[in-house]
Amino acid sequence: MAAQTRTETDSIGSLEIPATAYWGVHTARAHENFPIARRPISVYPDFIRAFACVKQAAARANLEIGALDEQRAILIDRACEEIKTGMLHDQFVVGVVQGGAGTSTNMNANEVITNRALELAGHPKGDYAFINPNDHTNHSQSTNDTYPTAIKIALAFSLDSLLEELKLLSESFAAKGREFSHIVKVGRTQLQDAVPMTLGQEFNAFAVTLREDIERLQEAVTLLREVNMGATAIGTGINAPKGYKEAVIKHLREITDLELVTAGDLVESTSDTGVFITFSGALKRSALKLSKISNDLRLLSSGPQAGLGEINLPARQAGSSIMPGKVNPVIPEAVSQVAYAVAGSDVTVSMAVEAGQLQLNAFEPIIAHSIFQSITWLERACQTLRVNCVDGITANEDRLEDMVSRSVTVITALAPVIGYSEAAKLAKEALATNAKISDLVVSRGLLGEEELSDLLQPLKLAGLAPETGAIDVVPGNPEKTEPAPAKAQPAKK
Repeated sequence: MAAQTRTETDSIGSLEIPATAYWGVHTARAHENFPIARRPISVYPDFIRAFACVKQAAARANLEIGALDEQRAILIDRACEEIKTGMLHDQFVVGVVQGGAGTSTNMNANEVITNRALELAGHPKGDYAFINPNDHTNHSQSTNDTYPTAIKIALAFSLDSLLEELKLLSESFAAKGREFSHIVKVGRTQLQDAVPMTLGQEFNAFAVTLREDIERLQEAVTLLREVNMGATAIGTGINAPKGYKEAVIKHLREITDLELVTAGDLVESTSDTGVFITFSGALKRSALKLSKISNDLRLLSSGPQAGLGEINLPARQAGSSIMPGKVNPVIPEAVSQVAYAVAGSDVTVSMAVEAGQLQLNAFEPIIAHSIFQSITWLERACQTLRVNCVDGITANEDRLEDMVSRSVTVITALAPVIGYSEAAKLAKEALATNAKISDLVVSRGLLGEEELSDLLQPLKLAGLAPETGAIDVVPGNPEKTEPAPAKAQPAKK
């Protein structure tokens, strides 16, 4: 029978490792030491991909400068290529929360890559005399340059998916903006009635604000392009052969297709993690704006009988175990909770960045976990908000029309003609008597019916009458506008 375990030894002693495992003794100790989050680093596949890219670039650089022989370099390269495609991700078992500034993750990667390379060469796992995790797979490297570099690359990879979801969500809101462009409603400031607008304008504003966040996140990701490969332990480049720093960044750019550059001061770059505050802050901004939008959707759909009731959200599930027929806005509620988690993660990142000491920040694992979780959850939140909520929203047109017809806020449009003081008196009387503003204005002889009708055109009140330069959203790009086609006017009697 084949052996069930193999014996591996480190500076602390020997351990029995499952014979089928691609990880080794260093990973085993980390797995035992950090059962905290009970979430392995494999929950972030882009991080594993990024680490494989880093190790692959190092192998190619070491081969190029003659620091590693061709046979070992090619085997390590092949193993990294497989991991980049998704193979062996289940072998990355150390917890996301760990001490040691990421050494456990780096060694987990070294051991998995090495044992797969050994397997490709026909050697048994653990035959480290042929290929060694430290001497060959980790050659010219340190955790302190590979780990932060892998984080930055993984964030760039992960952000692509989030940006795509944000774009799709923005387009969904823009589509609703076009669908609701003819529906006039009462706008609100400080939860009090304000002036008329269209429901389309409200939804288009959601689209534009999300589009702006896409731009802010794209700006933040450019800061991730500076990496410290070649710095090794503290930035002095000890144990990195001449020419390695230049070679590894060249290969890393080719492998990742990212415009990466080597930091100008590797000592500074190894100790400074400020870029993660900037990036996390951009995620928080996006998350909190998503939550604001979600709160607006909940308010607009509140009721259905005793609330605003202006729109209907798709019914996704029963809302109560005691109240039959109750349906809750569960999707926007979930999105807001994600936003709160992202905001909390941003605090964690800020504290961890501040806690770095001297030549290294030992708390990069919690920084990485916090930001990766924020990106992952935001991406999923955007998707469920779009698919399970926004795309199915409908408008309660009759209710909106009725509220506009009864609203005293239209008096704002008459104030320039009849005067602010007179308009205020009419508004007060209309609220007290429930009379319509138009009836009061005509009965007082302040304006004629024709002039009043012209001033109170619903779309004109919303700033969308043809003579005011109405705007419609250009499909696919809510930021660009073009003149709306002139609307036919009723014949005057």
